Amino acid sequence: MIFWFDSLFIYFILGATLLLSAIGLWFIAIMPGIDRWSKRFFRSLFIIFLLLNLIGFIDTITYSHPVPMWIMYLLIILETVLLSLPVLMMTAYLIHCCGKKVRSSKLFHVVMSLWAVFIAMLIFSPLNEFFYYFTPDGKYYRGAWYPVLLLPMIIAMLLTIAGMIRYKERLSHKAFLSFLITLLPVTCALLVDMFIEIYPLIDVSIVISALSMYSLILSDQIEQDLQRQREIANQRTSIMVLQMRPHFIYNTMTSIYCLCEQNPQLARQVIMDFTTYLRKNFTAIASAEPIPFSSELEHTRAYLAVEQAQYEESLFVDYDTPHTLFRLPPLTLQPIVENAIKHGRDPYAGPFKISIRTRKTDSCSEIIVADNGRGFENSENSEPHTALKNIQERLEIMCGGSLTIASNEGGGTVITVIIPDSSEE
Repeated sequence: MIFWFDSLFIYFILGATLLLSAIGLWFIAIMPGIDRWSKRFFRSLFIIFLLLNLIGFIDTITYSHPVPMWIMYLLIILETVLLSLPVLMMTAYLIHCCGKKVRSSKLFHVVMSLWAVFIAMLIFSPLNEFFYYFTPDGKYYRGAWYPVLLLPMIIAMLLTIAGMIRYKERLSHKAFLSFLITLLPVTCALLVDMFIEIYPLIDVSIVISALSMYSLILSDQIEQDLQRQREIANQRTSIMVLQMRPHFIYNTMTSIYCLCEQNPQLARQVIMDFTTYLRKNFTAIASAEPIPFSSELEHTRAYLAVEQAQYEESLFVDYDTPHTLFRLPPLTLQPIVENAIKHGRDPYAGPFKISIRTRKTDSCSEIIVADNGRGFENSENSEPHTALKNIQERLEIMCGGSLTIASNEGGGTVITVIIPDSSEE
């Protein structure tokens, strides 16, 4: 419909826009991590772009073939309505992202009113030649008042930009940037189109802006989701600390009480080990980042020393930890060892032996905790598995690590923790 573009260039623009819209729909279909409201918004947006470009192809074909005048008017009305819908949708999406209700928003009502004025002017344009008209041979021309036709949509865009700036504090940095790179270019394109006919290029600019917006929103929501997972992991750590086994504390205090008369020197040592254990536990609450393995090992040694003081000759620990230059989430090794003693030790089956080993491979650091206990049932809902599953989640979130459980030869359990090299000190 723009004569200074030849047909080949118009087909190229329409084909490129159609391809970009299809890519947008494909990304929405395969990419996880975006909320339902956003997914519905972008899906509707790219479907509109697809319909817009299909009508554009029909419009270009009819340009070189004589068709009834009412079909020409219908095509331009459909094309323009579809092109204006994203403005209304963008305003609604901005309000949603700011945490406000769309239906009760004054901004949305004003923008919707401006959109209704624009549609009314568009529909009644064929009754006069103020905004646009067709010649008897099917040629399209802008009227003298064509800029007035675009004015309501430009005002709507400017109001949406003003709303974006006003509610900036309610938006994340990436969300604000995504709206900025979408609204500003389209508004500028509409301002230019008031005086210079660049109609096909507006289609391309909107689709490219929408793709950029989608990528930023997706990235932002994935980051927020990971942050929520980290917070949940930290909360679980805090709960794990605050829900220390009461009987362990009672037994330790009772053992210290008895040792005060029987072996005062050992009692003092147990008090020091128990103090270290408590200090490390509560320090873990405030630690949101991986800590040196040496610190976690110190925590574990203190815990095991207290346990050995209670069980005397029935608990044996073997350390083989030459490799310590790596980091891991706090409360990783100690809860694994505690879990092994709590669920693996059988007081009627002889001494309980547990070994803690570390080794360095080409791509990671490994911690192997093995025992000769009774093991536990392979059930996802069992208490030992639940505790280890929480540790596994924290390993994945905080350092990309993993945890595996296997049966030990001759009985017992082997737990292997793998920490990628990126976590080395």
